[in-house]
Amino acid sequence: MQNFCKYLLVSPAVCCAMLFVNTAAFAGETSATSEINQPQVLASPDTNTQITGQVTSVSQFSDVQPTDWAFQALQSLVERYGCIAGYPNSTYRGNRALTRYEFAAGLNACLDRVNELIATATSDLVSKQDLATLQKLQEDFSAELATLRGRVDAVEAKTAELEANQFSTTTKLQGQVVAVVSDVLSGNTVNGAEITDENTTLGVRARIELVTSFTGKDTLFTRIQANNILSPNIGTPEGNLFFAGEDGTTNTAIDALFYRFPLGEKTEVVAIANAGAADDLTSTVNIFDGDGAFGALSTFGTRNPIYGQINGAGLGVTHEFSDKLALSLGYLSGTANDPTPNNGLFNGSYGALAQLTVKPSDRISIGLTYINSYNQPLLTGSNAATLAPLDIDDNGTLDSRFSSNSYGVQASIGITDKIVLGGWAGYTNSRTLTGNRGEVDIWNYAVTLGFPDLGKEGSLAGIIAGVEPRLTSSNIAGLDTDPDTSYHLEAFYQYKLSDNITITPGVIWLTSPDHNNNNDDVVIGALRTTFSF
Repeated sequence: MQNFCKYLLVSPAVCCAMLFVNTAAFAGETSATSEINQPQVLASPDTNTQITGQVTSVSQFSDVQPTDWAFQALQSLVERYGCIAGYPNSTYRGNRALTRYEFAAGLNACLDRVNELIATATSDLVSKQDLATLQKLQEDFSAELATLRGRVDAVEAKTAELEANQFSTTTKLQGQVVAVVSDVLSGNTVNGAEITDENTTLGVRARIELVTSFTGKDTLFTRIQANNILSPNIGTPEGNLFFAGEDGTTNTAIDALFYRFPLGEKTEVVAIANAGAADDLTSTVNIFDGDGAFGALSTFGTRNPIYGQINGAGLGVTHEFSDKLALSLGYLSGTANDPTPNNGLFNGSYGALAQLTVKPSDRISIGLTYINSYNQPLLTGSNAATLAPLDIDDNGTLDSRFSSNSYGVQASIGITDKIVLGGWAGYTNSRTLTGNRGEVDIWNYAVTLGFPDLGKEGSLAGIIAGVEPRLTSSNIAGLDTDPDTSYHLEAFYQYKLSDNITITPGVIWLTSPDHNNNNDDVVIGALRTTFSF
């Protein structure tokens, strides 16, 4: 290193190598020095450690003073060679330790700049002394430079191979398989009938997804799905599994199709052609919302049940007023493709959403939600809550025409990096539109506690305690309120076996199912394994 220091003193041109030593990208290495005040390398996501463009004056560096020993050398490099760059926060960081590979990377960059000057007939700017010093350095670091060139060649060859064999220049292919073993572990009778679905079952949900971008800022999302998972039939919709399919068949179909694109710098639009849901329009403000593949096992634990009144095809817009405030508006129709009377995009079932999402800090999120819907029942809760709007008209016919107004508040608070407290409350008022007109009130609420990275980075433990949708008031003839209160208690541990495999055991305990104390408590067990690729 003694000769190395002499080289630095002999020629200011060599100092240009110091410009580039902060980047590990050139050499593929990071400094082994463990000094307390040593800054991060370029590969860090911190924007303050990313190299910015060439400077035109040494005075642009806030940490370089005229009294510094290298000030004249840096000034000379700016004026004679133009190969000095700094960081976005206007620092140079000349005191940072470096490895031989990092210095070799900087030296190589300096040589390229000198060769460029010579090739452009400006060789008079390069003195013989500088060239001699650089030649000596090139000889001393020939092994490192050869290693660097070999690495660059390998990267270029690998890149060419990937480009030649890539699926598409605009589309990324990804997929997911969710395999679930479930069973009713405890409980025999609900609403006077025995629970017959007490056999252990195995079901699978498989998804293939095509994620396409035409501009780099937009996304065309296409998902093909097959799902034969069924929730245990316990005589009430409470405790149903979010990842369950509708009929248990393995028919494959396009499950989701939407196009998301920016409209200006702060506005984003999503056009949904099929199987849209609330989480496509806005944030559900719940750490456990993993769309069935991750997070909570139950429909109730995944998101506030009022969100279940939105599905189908339509349009959504989100405008960010700032990093702390965003407004989302959306409209989805469940009968958009049905041309028959009282259906279609605007005459059939629909859900219209407006949500204000507030983020006072990085750890706190609050969602204030309003949903107006037509013929869209809740997806979970008691039998009375999910069927509350149905009415028997004067002719004895079941009438399902009803409208609902729902209001919800959701919150998530990161107490620490390892503990997240959350919860929600939801209120729905539904009224029938024909026959024996009347209306009902439905409430639900929950408190959640999450433990990210518990046991292993990427893992998640969760506890959910709350009351699923409960009919608390009704003036519809023949439709009584729920007599008691059932509590939903859920616990799961999502363990990340690898980057592609996650296993989640969990239990769901329902006290007084269907909000009726005469019913046996029911415990549902599930073991979910998620394969991602």
